[in-house]
Amino acid sequence: MSIDMSQFHGVFIEESHEHLDDIERLLMALNIEQPDLEELNSIFRAAHSIKGGSGIFGFEALISVTHVMENLFDKARQAQFTFTSHVIDELLKAVDILRALLTAYSDGAEPDWSVVEQTTTLVEALLHPAEVVDEGFGFFADESQAEENDEGFGFFKTSVMQDQIDGFGFFDETEVQAVAQVDEGFGFFEPQPPDLAKAKPAPEQPATPASGKPDKPAEPKVSANPVTTSVANPPPKPPAVAKVEAAEANSIRVDISKVDNLVNLAGELVITQSMLNLLGAEVDGPVAERLQRGLAELERNTRELQESIMTIRMLPLSFVFNRFPRVVRDLSHKLHKQVELVIEGGQTEIDKGLIERLVDPLTHLVRNSLDHGIEVPATRLERGKPELGKLTLKAEQKGGNILISVIDDGGGLNRERILAKAAEKGIELPDNPTDQQVWQLIMAPGFSTAAEVTDVSGRGVGMDVVKRNIEAMGGRLDIESAAGAGSTFQIRLPLTLAILDGMSVAVADQLFIIPLVNIIESVQPAKEQLKNISNQYMLELRDAYWPIVRLYTVMTIDGAKTKTDDAILVLIETSKTRFALQVDDLIGQQQVVIKSLEQHYRRVPGVAGATIMGDGSVALILDVESLSTQVQNALDLKDAV
Repeated sequence: MSIDMSQFHGVFIEESHEHLDDIERLLMALNIEQPDLEELNSIFRAAHSIKGGSGIFGFEALISVTHVMENLFDKARQAQFTFTSHVIDELLKAVDILRALLTAYSDGAEPDWSVVEQTTTLVEALLHPAEVVDEGFGFFADESQAEENDEGFGFFKTSVMQDQIDGFGFFDETEVQAVAQVDEGFGFFEPQPPDLAKAKPAPEQPATPASGKPDKPAEPKVSANPVTTSVANPPPKPPAVAKVEAAEANSIRVDISKVDNLVNLAGELVITQSMLNLLGAEVDGPVAERLQRGLAELERNTRELQESIMTIRMLPLSFVFNRFPRVVRDLSHKLHKQVELVIEGGQTEIDKGLIERLVDPLTHLVRNSLDHGIEVPATRLERGKPELGKLTLKAEQKGGNILISVIDDGGGLNRERILAKAAEKGIELPDNPTDQQVWQLIMAPGFSTAAEVTDVSGRGVGMDVVKRNIEAMGGRLDIESAAGAGSTFQIRLPLTLAILDGMSVAVADQLFIIPLVNIIESVQPAKEQLKNISNQYMLELRDAYWPIVRLYTVMTIDGAKTKTDDAILVLIETSKTRFALQVDDLIGQQQVVIKSLEQHYRRVPGVAGATIMGDGSVALILDVESLSTQVQNALDLKDAV
């Protein structure tokens, strides 16, 4: 019976990438003086899993490289191989080649066999430095070695694979329906690898004895991301392994488009529920009370459903952070610097859509800190610093926002050099600019203070793209720096791109949504509370002064209340300042579904997005971080009172 194996390629490739991430992480953390046996076993199993799945699909380029790597890791876990820093470097390069091969197979392209053979030869040379690697893939020095080392995974041409698939015990007339349940970690086959010799055509001999047990016990395998279903009549497992697999069966791999569809439907349900609330308020008579109780229950259930669906999209930031130990290691070697990478808050969760879009901005910020920030060891010693520089990746949640910081203890930004470069490029600046204004200059297009162009930086391309990418996610990039002490680049992002708890306010006939996490309170000021201090329009409240930003001025709205003592002031706190936002009326608190205004119209300063209200009208969601810049431009008291 013919089975279309291509339908399983996506799962195999995705999980192979995860196995490669595990190999890279474990290699980076490996103590080359005293390697941990369990870590070596984990590395071996990951390579073994990729090789096994590659054999099933006939991905021979992957088989070639992973087999020799598997041999090396097997020798290492038997204490027959010694790791060095050079060996780790070369194995990490082999991991990069495997990633490229996975991409090639994913795109349906032919792998570069010259690179495959070079990589195979290189890894063989690490394992047997004094021996000449055999031609071809360089798998075995002789047939006896093949008999000893291979576990039956996949050294078959496609035609052989089809002919001998029964030899693996994967498919027969009763098992075809179970094909999707699978091999270790790929969800295709129950792990029961036979010997290579027993996988060869032998019609008169079954692949396994009549008992159904393999001649050679198969090594237990634990999948990192299993499919929840299982092959019919699986072989008995050791108790410990069975316990682990039972726990892992609580997870399931789901296509992200299905989750996105659920999120969208939940958002539409919120809008429908808001419409029903408005209609319910108009109902009178004996049925009104029962209707209101039902609507309140619907609102509670809708919110819980929405929150539950949103958690499905949330992933820990470690998915992004875990790629940077390799980046820091490789780049610090290239720059001849000694750098320690510290990761904090990796378990902080954020929307998956933001995770994917964070990679490029963070990579650029890390590379900038390594290249421009942290000094070479000799310079650090001259400045009284330890030779070992420190780079910190930190994530934390504050209210409805995620703060991601890239912190280095390097030389800091050079204010004079930045100002000189700005003058050279004709960039206008206010008199006596603040540090914050100066630091923002480095994100101007084409701006670079590097003395020379290298393959790392110096072309003035990147920071402006970083800023645009972060703003496109509804976030902002703040910079702090101190000469000789280092710099901090902080990305502030919303927790999710889809849902927001906000306060609905009105200015004339226009509705706006203010994020609830930024609101402290709202007041209707008395005339004596309004002060003019140094030409700054302020609200005096409980011995504190709040700069006032008039929303009708920022958004150019006619017909609004211009007298501040007739209006409402919403007290708002942002990451950098506090201010009072003047609006006409408070409508009420509600949860809204964020729609991209830039995608459907254009980017509007001070606006983070839009939402559809219960009556079908559109309300703009305010970007309070952007509005805080209006504090310096607040109107004089005498113009409004």
